Amino acid sequence: MRIAVERGPDRVRTRLEGGALSPRLLRSDASGAAVAVVATGALLLGGDHVAVEVEVGDGASLEIVETAGTVAYDAGGEPSSWSVRVRLGAGARLTWEGLPFVVADGADVLRTTDVELGDGARALLREVLVLGRTGETGGALRARTSVRQAGAELLVEDLDLGPTARTAPGVLGRARVVDTVLALGWRPGPAGDPSARGTRFDLDGAGALARLLGTAAHSASLSPWWRAWSPGMGPAERLPVAGPLEAAPLAAVTAGAPLGAAV
Repeated sequence: MRIAVERGPDRVRTRLEGGALSPRLLRSDASGAAVAVVATGALLLGGDHVAVEVEVGDGASLEIVETAGTVAYDAGGEPSSWSVRVRLGAGARLTWEGLPFVVADGADVLRTTDVELGDGARALLREVLVLGRTGETGGALRARTSVRQAGAELLVEDLDLGPTARTAPGVLGRARVVDTVLALGWRPGPAGDPSARGTRFDLDGAGALARLLGTAAHSASLSPWWRAWSPGMGPAERLPVAGPLEAAPLAAVTAGAPLGAAV
């Protein structure tokens, strides 16, 4: 799946391409768009390799709305992967509040997130990793995140949450939920809510990470952090309008997937 958004003279232009996930335009205006993401079948099964590409042009904004969480099903140990590649132009904005990503017993998943921020770009991202469904301990998960701004590394993280590694001292303990909120491109303020749980880590640059470990998704929630940091996104920076969106600005990510029309 790919989503590309670029500012035009009157409203943004979007190019949407589906595959295992289908993007649906919810709304658009002069500066930005909101796009829903809908699974076209059961995900993730053994052998599935889902790739998501997101490109937000200079001065444009995009909100991605997930309509349901994702379950990586028991595949008898057969590997699957979920990769996200994000490119934000100068002054661009991206908001993506991910829903729970559940790794069932027998699943073996590599999940990667790669983000490149242009000058003045900002992103607010949420990732909720859940090891196992009710009554399960969960399969194997490797979660890698890489963020760069203007070519410099802002965050590099590699979480090995396989059954052996996560039970080691100082990793997860009894927790099976890892909730993370990432503010990228600016230094957000405090949560402001005295009931907010979790730990904040300031990045070595413009950004911060909030994280909470818990035993259940409904009780391990960083929603107060998300609400507190959302206003910091602000509107996309008004930059000169770029030229027309290229017919194929990104490499195809799903073999045989039809090219989505510009809207």
